[in-house]
Amino acid sequence: MTGLAPRLAEVVAPLIGDLPVRLRAWDGSEAGPEGAPVVELRSPAALRRLLWHPGELGAAQAYVTGEAEIPGDLGAALDALLAAGRAAGNGVRPRAEALARAARLARLPGLLGTPPEPPATQARVRGRLHTRARDRRSISHHYDLSNAFYGAILDESMAYSCGYFTDPGNDLEQAQRDKVALICAKLGLQRGDTLLDVGCGWGSLTLYAAQYVGARVVGVTISEEQRRFVQERIDVLGLGDRAEVRLCDYRDAEGGYDAVASVEMGEHVGERMYPTYARVLRERVRPGGRVLIQQMSRTGRHPGGGPFIESFIAPDMHMRPVGETVAHLERAGLEVRDVHALREHYVLTVDAWIVRFEERRDELTALVGEEMVRVWRLYLAGGAAAFRDGRMGVDQILSVRPGGAHGLPLERGW
Repeated sequence: MTGLAPRLAEVVAPLIGDLPVRLRAWDGSEAGPEGAPVVELRSPAALRRLLWHPGELGAAQAYVTGEAEIPGDLGAALDALLAAGRAAGNGVRPRAEALARAARLARLPGLLGTPPEPPATQARVRGRLHTRARDRRSISHHYDLSNAFYGAILDESMAYSCGYFTDPGNDLEQAQRDKVALICAKLGLQRGDTLLDVGCGWGSLTLYAAQYVGARVVGVTISEEQRRFVQERIDVLGLGDRAEVRLCDYRDAEGGYDAVASVEMGEHVGERMYPTYARVLRERVRPGGRVLIQQMSRTGRHPGGGPFIESFIAPDMHMRPVGETVAHLERAGLEVRDVHALREHYVLTVDAWIVRFEERRDELTALVGEEMVRVWRLYLAGGAAAFRDGRMGVDQILSVRPGGAHGLPLERGW
Protein backbone atom coordinates (compact mmCIF):
# COMPACT_ATOMS: atom_id res chain seq x y z
CA MET A 1 0.00 0.00 0.00
CA THR A 2 1.27 3.47 -0.82
CA GLY A 3 0.23 6.84 0.48
CA LEU A 4 -0.64 8.09 3.92
CA ALA A 5 -4.31 7.03 4.16
CA PRO A 6 -3.58 3.26 4.05
CA ARG A 7 -0.92 3.72 6.73
CA LEU A 8 -3.43 5.52 8.94
CA ALA A 9 -5.89 2.69 8.41
CA GLU A 10 -3.24 0.25 9.65
CA VAL A 11 -2.78 2.26 12.84
CA VAL A 12 -6.47 2.26 13.79
CA ALA A 13 -7.22 -1.32 12.67
CA PRO A 14 -6.16 -2.92 16.01
CA LEU A 15 -8.51 -0.50 17.81
CA ILE A 16 -11.67 -0.41 15.70
CA GLY A 17 -11.16 -2.94 12.95
CA ASP A 18 -11.79 -1.92 9.37
CA LEU A 19 -12.29 1.78 8.70
CA PRO A 20 -15.99 2.72 8.94
CA VAL A 21 -15.47 5.73 6.66
CA ARG A 22 -13.61 6.56 3.47
CA LEU A 23 -10.45 8.31 4.67
CA ARG A 24 -8.80 10.85 2.39
CA ALA A 25 -5.39 12.18 3.44
CA TRP A 26 -3.71 15.46 2.49
CA ASP A 27 -1.42 13.63 0.05
CA GLY A 28 -4.48 12.60 -1.99
CA SER A 29 -4.40 8.94 -0.97
CA GLU A 30 -7.55 7.16 0.21
CA ALA A 31 -8.46 4.12 2.25
CA GLY A 32 -11.64 2.55 3.52
CA PRO A 33 -14.80 1.28 1.88
CA GLU A 34 -16.04 2.82 -1.34
CA GLY A 35 -19.38 4.61 -0.90
CA ALA A 36 -18.89 5.17 2.84
CA PRO A 37 -19.03 8.70 4.28
CA VAL A 38 -15.82 10.59 3.49
CA VAL A 39 -13.52 12.07 6.15
CA GLU A 40 -10.72 14.29 4.86
CA LEU A 41 -7.54 15.05 6.80
CA ARG A 42 -6.48 18.24 5.05
CA SER A 43 -3.16 18.87 6.77
CA PRO A 44 -0.69 17.26 9.20
CA ALA A 45 -2.17 19.57 11.87
CA ALA A 46 -5.29 17.38 11.98
CA LEU A 47 -3.23 14.32 12.79
CA ARG A 48 -1.16 16.25 15.34
CA ARG A 49 -4.35 17.12 17.20
CA LEU A 50 -5.40 13.47 17.20
CA LEU A 51 -1.99 12.40 18.47
CA TRP A 52 -2.07 14.93 21.32
CA HIS A 53 -5.78 14.48 22.11
CA PRO A 54 -6.82 11.01 20.95
CA GLY A 55 -10.52 10.50 20.45
CA GLU A 56 -13.41 12.96 20.46
CA LEU A 57 -11.63 16.15 21.53
CA GLY A 58 -8.79 15.94 18.99
CA ALA A 59 -11.22 15.05 16.20
CA ALA A 60 -13.51 17.94 17.13
CA GLN A 61 -10.60 20.40 17.23
CA ALA A 62 -9.46 19.28 13.79
CA TYR A 63 -12.98 19.62 12.38
CA VAL A 64 -13.83 23.05 13.76
CA THR A 65 -10.52 24.51 12.54
CA GLY A 66 -11.05 23.08 9.05
CA GLU A 67 -7.96 20.88 9.30
CA ALA A 68 -10.37 17.97 8.86
CA GLU A 69 -13.50 18.02 6.73
CA ILE A 70 -16.57 15.87 6.19
CA PRO A 71 -17.73 16.97 2.75
CA GLY A 72 -20.93 14.95 2.65
CA ASP A 73 -23.57 14.06 5.23
CA LEU A 74 -22.08 14.99 8.61
CA GLY A 75 -24.68 12.99 10.51
CA ALA A 76 -24.01 9.83 8.50
CA ALA A 77 -20.26 10.12 9.13
CA LEU A 78 -20.81 10.59 12.87
CA ASP A 79 -23.12 7.57 12.94
CA ALA A 80 -20.47 5.41 11.26
CA LEU A 81 -17.75 6.55 13.65
CA LEU A 82 -19.96 6.10 16.72
CA ALA A 83 -20.97 2.62 15.61
CA ALA A 84 -17.32 1.68 15.21
CA GLY A 85 -16.54 3.03 18.66
CA ARG A 86 -19.39 1.04 20.21
CA ALA A 87 -18.25 -2.12 18.44
CA ALA A 88 -14.75 -1.63 19.84
CA GLY A 89 -16.18 -1.29 23.34
CA ASN A 90 -15.96 1.56 25.83
CA GLY A 91 -12.62 2.05 27.52
CA VAL A 92 -10.64 0.16 24.88
CA ARG A 93 -6.89 0.41 25.52
CA PRO A 94 -4.42 0.72 22.64
CA ARG A 95 -2.53 -2.47 21.99
CA ALA A 96 1.25 -2.47 21.79
CA GLU A 97 0.97 -3.08 18.04
CA ALA A 98 -1.17 0.04 17.56
CA LEU A 99 1.12 2.16 19.72
CA ALA A 100 4.18 1.04 17.77
CA ARG A 101 2.51 1.91 14.46
CA ALA A 102 1.41 5.30 15.75
CA ALA A 103 4.94 6.04 16.93
CA ARG A 104 6.32 5.31 13.47
CA LEU A 105 3.64 7.50 11.92
CA ALA A 106 4.51 10.36 14.27
CA ARG A 107 7.93 10.63 12.64
CA LEU A 108 6.34 11.97 9.47
CA PRO A 109 7.19 15.64 8.68
CA GLY A 110 4.98 18.11 10.52
CA LEU A 111 3.68 15.68 13.15
CA LEU A 112 6.24 16.09 15.90
CA GLY A 113 6.34 19.15 18.14
CA THR A 114 4.45 20.88 20.90
CA PRO A 115 0.67 20.51 21.22
CA PRO A 116 -1.29 22.69 18.77
CA GLU A 117 -2.99 25.75 20.24
CA PRO A 118 -6.66 25.15 21.10
CA PRO A 119 -9.13 26.57 18.56
CA ALA A 120 -10.29 30.12 19.24
CA THR A 121 -13.84 28.85 19.82
CA GLN A 122 -12.83 26.48 22.62
CA ALA A 123 -14.00 27.66 26.04
CA ARG A 124 -11.47 29.09 28.45
CA VAL A 125 -13.25 29.20 31.77
CA ARG A 126 -11.21 29.62 34.94
CA GLY A 127 -11.94 29.75 38.64
CA ARG A 128 -13.53 27.49 41.22
CA LEU A 129 -16.34 25.37 39.84
CA HIS A 130 -19.85 26.87 40.07
CA THR A 131 -18.99 30.08 41.84
CA ARG A 132 -21.25 32.90 40.69
CA ALA A 133 -18.43 34.46 38.65
CA ARG A 134 -17.50 31.24 36.89
CA ASP A 135 -21.14 30.39 36.19
CA ARG A 136 -21.56 33.80 34.54
CA ARG A 137 -18.51 33.19 32.35
CA SER A 138 -19.67 29.70 31.41
CA ILE A 139 -23.16 30.88 30.50
CA SER A 140 -21.77 33.87 28.61
CA HIS A 141 -19.54 31.62 26.49
CA HIS A 142 -22.62 29.94 25.05
CA TYR A 143 -25.61 32.24 25.39
CA ASP A 144 -24.01 35.62 24.73
CA LEU A 145 -22.74 34.53 21.32
CA SER A 146 -25.18 36.74 19.41
CA ASN A 147 -28.92 37.25 19.64
CA ALA A 148 -28.98 37.54 15.85
CA PHE A 149 -27.22 34.18 15.55
CA TYR A 150 -29.79 32.42 17.74
CA GLY A 151 -32.60 34.30 16.02
CA ALA A 152 -31.57 32.75 12.70
CA ILE A 153 -31.84 29.20 14.06
CA LEU A 154 -34.64 29.30 16.63
CA ASP A 155 -38.33 30.03 16.16
CA GLU A 156 -39.80 33.49 16.55
CA SER A 157 -40.22 33.06 20.32
CA MET A 158 -36.46 32.30 20.64
CA ALA A 159 -37.20 29.12 22.60
CA TYR A 160 -33.85 27.34 22.98
CA SER A 161 -35.26 24.12 24.41
CA CYS A 162 -37.22 21.06 23.35
CA GLY A 163 -40.56 21.75 21.71
CA TYR A 164 -43.75 19.71 22.16
CA PHE A 165 -45.02 18.19 18.91
CA THR A 166 -48.68 17.28 19.35
CA ASP A 167 -48.46 16.29 15.67
CA PRO A 168 -45.15 15.29 14.00
CA GLY A 169 -46.13 17.47 11.06
CA ASN A 170 -46.33 20.65 13.13
CA ASP A 171 -43.78 23.35 12.46
CA LEU A 172 -41.30 24.52 15.09
CA GLU A 173 -43.29 27.64 16.00
CA GLN A 174 -46.38 25.57 16.81
CA ALA A 175 -44.33 23.04 18.81
CA GLN A 176 -42.78 25.77 20.94
CA ARG A 177 -46.17 27.43 21.56
CA ASP A 178 -47.61 24.08 22.55
CA LYS A 179 -44.66 23.49 24.90
CA VAL A 180 -45.11 26.70 26.89
CA ALA A 181 -48.89 26.23 26.90
CA LEU A 182 -48.38 22.73 28.31
CA ILE A 183 -46.09 24.08 31.03
CA CYS A 184 -48.63 26.73 32.02
CA ALA A 185 -51.38 24.07 32.13
CA LYS A 186 -49.28 21.73 34.28
CA LEU A 187 -48.54 24.61 36.66
CA GLY A 188 -52.25 25.42 36.82
CA LEU A 189 -51.55 29.09 36.07
CA GLN A 190 -54.52 31.44 36.15
CA ARG A 191 -54.83 35.15 35.45
CA GLY A 192 -53.19 37.09 38.26
CA ASP A 193 -51.08 34.16 39.52
CA THR A 194 -47.39 34.80 40.09
CA LEU A 195 -44.68 32.79 38.30
CA LEU A 196 -40.91 32.70 38.73
CA ASP A 197 -39.12 31.60 35.54
CA VAL A 198 -35.64 30.46 36.63
CA GLY A 199 -33.16 30.67 33.77
CA CYS A 200 -35.69 32.36 31.50
CA GLY A 201 -33.51 32.37 28.38
CA TRP A 202 -34.92 34.69 25.72
CA GLY A 203 -38.25 34.79 27.51
CA SER A 204 -40.53 32.43 25.60
CA LEU A 205 -42.27 31.16 28.75
CA THR A 206 -42.11 34.48 30.61
CA LEU A 207 -43.74 36.36 27.74
CA TYR A 208 -46.34 33.68 26.94
CA ALA A 209 -47.48 33.36 30.54
CA ALA A 210 -47.81 37.13 30.89
CA GLN A 211 -49.41 37.80 27.50
CA TYR A 212 -51.77 34.85 27.04
CA VAL A 213 -52.45 33.61 30.58
CA GLY A 214 -52.37 36.98 32.32
CA ALA A 215 -49.93 35.80 34.98
CA ARG A 216 -47.48 38.14 36.69
CA VAL A 217 -44.06 36.78 35.82
CA VAL A 218 -40.51 37.39 36.95
CA GLY A 219 -37.82 35.89 34.72
CA VAL A 220 -34.22 35.62 35.91
CA THR A 221 -31.08 35.05 33.85
CA ILE A 222 -27.35 35.66 34.25
CA SER A 223 -26.91 36.42 30.53
CA GLU A 224 -26.89 40.15 29.81
CA GLU A 225 -27.71 39.52 26.13
CA GLN A 226 -30.80 37.54 27.12
CA ARG A 227 -31.91 40.08 29.73
CA ARG A 228 -31.67 42.90 27.20
CA PHE A 229 -33.61 40.91 24.60
CA VAL A 230 -36.43 39.99 26.99
CA GLN A 231 -36.73 43.57 28.26
CA GLU A 232 -37.05 44.86 24.70
CA ARG A 233 -39.86 42.39 24.01
CA ILE A 234 -41.63 43.31 27.24
CA ASP A 235 -41.51 46.95 26.18
CA VAL A 236 -42.70 46.28 22.61
CA LEU A 237 -45.59 44.09 23.78
CA GLY A 238 -46.59 46.50 26.55
CA LEU A 239 -46.27 43.86 29.25
CA GLY A 240 -44.45 45.99 31.81
CA ASP A 241 -47.27 45.63 34.33
CA ARG A 242 -47.15 41.80 34.15
CA ALA A 243 -43.60 40.77 33.21
CA GLU A 244 -40.18 41.63 34.61
CA VAL A 245 -36.73 40.27 33.73
CA ARG A 246 -33.83 40.45 36.16
CA LEU A 247 -30.12 39.88 35.75
CA CYS A 248 -29.92 37.56 38.71
CA ASP A 249 -28.28 34.30 39.76
CA TYR A 250 -30.83 31.67 40.77
CA ARG A 251 -29.27 31.61 44.24
CA ASP A 252 -30.19 35.27 44.68
CA ALA A 253 -33.82 35.03 43.55
CA GLU A 254 -36.19 36.46 46.13
CA GLY A 255 -39.91 36.44 46.87
CA GLY A 256 -42.71 33.90 47.01
CA TYR A 257 -44.69 32.74 43.98
CA ASP A 258 -47.73 30.66 43.11
CA ALA A 259 -45.63 28.60 40.69
CA VAL A 260 -42.00 28.15 39.64
CA ALA A 261 -40.64 26.88 36.32
CA SER A 262 -37.11 26.21 35.11
CA VAL A 263 -36.68 25.06 31.52
CA GLU A 264 -33.37 23.38 30.62
CA MET A 265 -31.39 25.42 33.11
CA GLY A 266 -30.77 22.81 35.82
CA GLU A 267 -28.15 21.15 33.62
CA HIS A 268 -25.90 24.16 34.17
CA VAL A 269 -25.89 24.31 37.98
CA GLY A 270 -23.58 21.33 38.49
CA GLU A 271 -23.88 18.22 40.64
CA ARG A 272 -22.48 19.83 43.78
CA MET A 273 -24.86 22.79 43.57
CA TYR A 274 -27.96 20.86 42.48
CA PRO A 275 -29.25 20.42 46.05
CA THR A 276 -29.04 24.21 46.45
CA TYR A 277 -30.88 24.70 43.15
CA ALA A 278 -33.65 22.27 44.18
CA ARG A 279 -33.96 23.96 47.57
CA VAL A 280 -34.29 27.39 45.94
CA LEU A 281 -37.11 26.10 43.73
CA ARG A 282 -38.94 24.81 46.80
CA GLU A 283 -38.38 27.94 48.86
CA ARG A 284 -39.60 30.29 46.13
CA VAL A 285 -43.00 28.58 45.70
CA ARG A 286 -45.85 28.86 48.21
CA PRO A 287 -47.07 25.77 50.11
CA GLY A 288 -49.27 23.85 47.69
CA GLY A 289 -47.67 25.59 44.72
CA ARG A 290 -46.35 23.68 41.75
CA VAL A 291 -42.79 23.51 40.40
CA LEU A 292 -42.00 22.33 36.88
CA ILE A 293 -38.54 21.70 35.52
CA GLN A 294 -37.72 20.60 32.00
CA GLN A 295 -34.28 19.03 31.98
CA MET A 296 -32.01 16.86 29.87
CA SER A 297 -30.87 13.50 31.20
CA ARG A 298 -27.90 11.31 30.41
CA THR A 299 -26.31 8.09 31.56
CA GLY A 300 -22.72 6.97 31.19
CA ARG A 301 -19.32 8.36 32.07
CA HIS A 302 -19.65 11.81 30.51
CA PRO A 303 -22.30 13.71 32.53
CA GLY A 304 -21.17 16.92 30.87
CA GLY A 305 -22.01 15.55 27.42
CA GLY A 306 -18.53 14.47 26.35
CA PRO A 307 -15.23 16.22 25.57
CA PHE A 308 -16.61 18.22 22.63
CA ILE A 309 -19.68 19.59 24.43
CA GLU A 310 -17.71 20.30 27.59
CA SER A 311 -14.93 22.10 25.69
CA PHE A 312 -16.84 24.05 23.06
CA ILE A 313 -20.51 24.39 24.01
CA ALA A 314 -21.43 24.19 27.67
CA PRO A 315 -18.49 24.07 30.06
CA ASP A 316 -19.42 22.83 33.53
CA MET A 317 -22.74 21.30 32.43
CA HIS A 318 -23.84 18.21 34.35
CA MET A 319 -26.58 15.76 33.39
CA ARG A 320 -27.69 12.59 35.17
CA PRO A 321 -30.34 9.88 34.83
CA VAL A 322 -33.81 11.28 35.40
CA GLY A 323 -34.32 9.15 38.49
CA GLU A 324 -31.38 10.84 40.21
CA THR A 325 -32.88 14.25 39.46
CA VAL A 326 -36.20 13.11 40.95
CA ALA A 327 -34.31 12.03 44.08
CA HIS A 328 -32.67 15.47 44.36
CA LEU A 329 -36.08 17.16 44.20
CA GLU A 330 -37.55 14.84 46.78
CA ARG A 331 -34.64 15.39 49.16
CA ALA A 332 -35.25 19.13 48.82
CA GLY A 333 -38.77 18.63 50.15
CA LEU A 334 -40.78 18.62 46.91
CA GLU A 335 -43.36 15.95 46.11
CA VAL A 336 -42.86 14.71 42.54
CA ARG A 337 -46.23 14.16 40.85
CA ASP A 338 -45.45 13.55 37.20
CA VAL A 339 -42.51 12.74 34.90
CA HIS A 340 -43.14 13.28 31.19
CA ALA A 341 -40.47 11.99 28.78
CA LEU A 342 -40.01 14.12 25.64
CA ARG A 343 -36.95 12.53 24.03
CA GLU A 344 -38.54 11.98 20.62
CA HIS A 345 -39.73 15.58 20.64
CA TYR A 346 -36.12 16.75 20.90
CA VAL A 347 -35.23 14.81 17.75
CA LEU A 348 -37.90 16.76 15.86
CA THR A 349 -36.80 20.03 17.48
CA VAL A 350 -33.13 19.65 16.58
CA ASP A 351 -34.02 18.51 13.06
CA ALA A 352 -35.94 21.77 12.62
CA TRP A 353 -32.99 23.78 13.93
CA ILE A 354 -30.65 22.01 11.50
CA VAL A 355 -32.84 22.92 8.53
CA ARG A 356 -32.81 26.59 9.54
CA PHE A 357 -29.09 26.46 10.23
CA GLU A 358 -28.21 25.05 6.83
CA GLU A 359 -30.55 27.43 5.01
CA ARG A 360 -28.87 30.46 6.63
CA ARG A 361 -25.32 29.21 6.91
CA ASP A 362 -23.81 32.09 4.92
CA GLU A 363 -25.59 34.62 7.12
CA LEU A 364 -24.44 32.83 10.26
CA THR A 365 -20.85 32.75 9.02
CA ALA A 366 -20.96 36.52 8.49
CA LEU A 367 -22.22 36.93 12.06
CA VAL A 368 -19.83 34.69 14.03
CA GLY A 369 -17.19 33.37 11.64
CA GLU A 370 -16.54 30.05 9.93
CA GLU A 371 -15.02 28.32 12.94
CA MET A 372 -18.02 28.96 15.20
CA VAL A 373 -20.37 27.82 12.44
CA ARG A 374 -18.43 24.56 12.22
CA VAL A 375 -18.71 24.17 16.02
CA TRP A 376 -22.46 24.52 15.78
CA ARG A 377 -22.80 22.23 12.77
CA LEU A 378 -21.04 19.50 14.74
CA TYR A 379 -23.07 20.30 17.87
CA LEU A 380 -26.44 20.04 16.15
CA ALA A 381 -25.60 16.86 14.24
CA GLY A 382 -24.25 15.19 17.36
CA GLY A 383 -27.21 16.31 19.46
CA ALA A 384 -29.75 14.95 16.98
CA ALA A 385 -28.02 11.56 17.05
CA ALA A 386 -27.77 11.50 20.86
CA PHE A 387 -31.52 12.02 21.34
CA ARG A 388 -32.44 9.72 18.45
CA ASP A 389 -30.30 6.88 19.82
CA GLY A 390 -31.40 7.32 23.45
CA ARG A 391 -28.00 8.40 24.77
CA MET A 392 -29.70 11.56 26.01
CA GLY A 393 -33.24 12.29 27.08
CA VAL A 394 -35.31 15.23 28.23
CA ASP A 395 -38.16 15.26 30.74
CA GLN A 396 -40.71 17.57 32.28
CA ILE A 397 -40.87 16.88 36.03
CA LEU A 398 -43.84 18.34 37.91
CA SER A 399 -43.63 18.70 41.70
CA VAL A 400 -45.60 20.40 44.44
CA ARG A 401 -44.51 21.92 47.73
CA PRO A 402 -46.38 20.14 50.52
CA GLY A 403 -48.39 22.12 53.01
CA GLY A 404 -51.27 23.47 50.94
CA ALA A 405 -53.89 22.57 48.35
CA HIS A 406 -52.19 21.90 45.02
CA GLY A 407 -55.36 21.55 42.94
CA LEU A 408 -54.04 18.74 40.76
CA PRO A 409 -56.75 16.56 39.21
CA LEU A 410 -57.04 12.90 40.14
CA GLU A 411 -56.68 11.90 36.47
CA ARG A 412 -53.62 12.55 34.38
CA GLY A 413 -54.27 14.87 31.50
CA TRP A 414 -53.51 18.46 30.73
